[in-house]
Amino acid sequence: MQDQVDESRLKIGTSGIFRDVNPPMATLSKLLILGFVLIGVFAPEAMGNFFSNVQTWINANLNWYYILSIAIFIAFVIGLIFSRFGSIRLGKDEDRPEFTTFAWFSMLFGAGMGIGLLFWSVAEPMYHVQNAPFLEEGTANSMEGAVTAMQVTFLHWGLHGWAVYVIVGMALAYFAYRKGLPLTIRASLYPILGDRIYGAWGHTADLLAIFGTVFGVATTLGLGAGQIQAGLNHLFGVPMDPWIKYLLIMVISAIATLSAVSGVGRGIKILSETNMWLSIFLIVVFIIVGPTVFLLGFFITNVGEYIVNVIPMGLWVNPDPESGWQGAWTVFYWGWWIAWAPFVGMFIARVSRGRTIREFAVGVLIVPTLITFFWMAIFGGTALHQEFVQDGGIIAAVNEDIARPLFLIMDNFGLGIFGSFLSFVALILIITYFVTSSDSGTLVVTTLISMGKEEPPVTYRVFWGFGEGAVAAVLLASGGLGALQTASLAAGLPFSIIMFIMMWGLIRALKDEPLVQRPLRDAATPEPEGGRPKPGPEGIAPAE
Repeated sequence: MQDQVDESRLKIGTSGIFRDVNPPMATLSKLLILGFVLIGVFAPEAMGNFFSNVQTWINANLNWYYILSIAIFIAFVIGLIFSRFGSIRLGKDEDRPEFTTFAWFSMLFGAGMGIGLLFWSVAEPMYHVQNAPFLEEGTANSMEGAVTAMQVTFLHWGLHGWAVYVIVGMALAYFAYRKGLPLTIRASLYPILGDRIYGAWGHTADLLAIFGTVFGVATTLGLGAGQIQAGLNHLFGVPMDPWIKYLLIMVISAIATLSAVSGVGRGIKILSETNMWLSIFLIVVFIIVGPTVFLLGFFITNVGEYIVNVIPMGLWVNPDPESGWQGAWTVFYWGWWIAWAPFVGMFIARVSRGRTIREFAVGVLIVPTLITFFWMAIFGGTALHQEFVQDGGIIAAVNEDIARPLFLIMDNFGLGIFGSFLSFVALILIITYFVTSSDSGTLVVTTLISMGKEEPPVTYRVFWGFGEGAVAAVLLASGGLGALQTASLAAGLPFSIIMFIMMWGLIRALKDEPLVQRPLRDAATPEPEGGRPKPGPEGIAPAE
């Protein structure tokens, strides 16, 4: 039994450039990022072709795998909620949560959603109402198809995605805070790999997590930079030149780096709570100024339809090999959620010490899903209402520039200077979400490199803060939105395998918890040959 991580097993440097980090992890991760950036700078066309080929291959061969994997993940989480393991605390039995419930929800929501909510809440349902496989004949581009369009949006932003975060976050928090292992991906593999987690196998798992985190965050940064530029153009006439987008990525990355340097309890916590309050303000304004009765009814209708249709929609695999819809939407989203899983899961684990498994699973799975649905229904419902009832031109705007429609909706309210103020608030919210996503990702990557230290070295936080921005810029330069999507899709593939191993390891460890009632062994029954296996960290049975 041990109460804290055995530093000698982690091989942490004590001086020089490797002080407080694991030298192999620090070196390999830096080579990974620098190599990618250099290839993108000197051979952007080759990189663009590579991502195009990867996406084509995944869409042709692995759609079924992504659909099945996510379905298994959500079934696993629901099973844990109703299992006898629900009362186990993610920490010692006497531990209690470090953050208030509001601060906790704010941080996990800001890290898990971020810019995506503002970017896709308007654009996505407007795409689906034009062309989605679930639309009934004759309902495309009409209010009759609006509910179906929102159902598809709910599918992509609901329980399936948050279940991914629950698995990773729960496993990391359990093994780190209850079992005394480092707060790293490798720790969750201890029941399977034993002490081998401290060697090459553990490095591989953590490097895959870093790979997914960097490309998942870079995708978000690329999307966010486009929407910030659209907002600046809308409000202040800033030109839409590509170099401005790259400049925005670097400036926001610098701000995010400062936030990451300040730590979770200061910069990240403050920004997350600011995001939540600004989000509440915008939601309230949309409800009051928009078609209030329609929006509230639209939300309730879609929650009901989601409950009815979530299983068949979640298990549907497009039988048409020529159709690219599922690969461009559902499979992309599943890859994006999985790519974000090490980053968001570790961050949520970091702020969830002391909560029970059931409290954690319900809090991370249900509450953010309902908040997301409400947000999507209000913003997306306003866009659909303006399009089909008021002839607001939202579909045309989406098809022309996916980043601009949010600001057009607020113009359509006809509120004059207050409408401009709303656009400005939305722009600030995009920036703060941008910063929150980036600084959280930076903190997670440096935590992995430092083998679970809660306060990683500042120099590494600075390097990775700008490194994520550099990757986002390279992806935009080599293939735009398509390259961003493919990077997430590809990054999620290897980490999905790690997630299955994590689930296996978590169940093996939970079965050894003392609260599990087992049949009493007859006193006359002899011990197994060789005696009982020697327990690992905090009583975990090591891999056989």
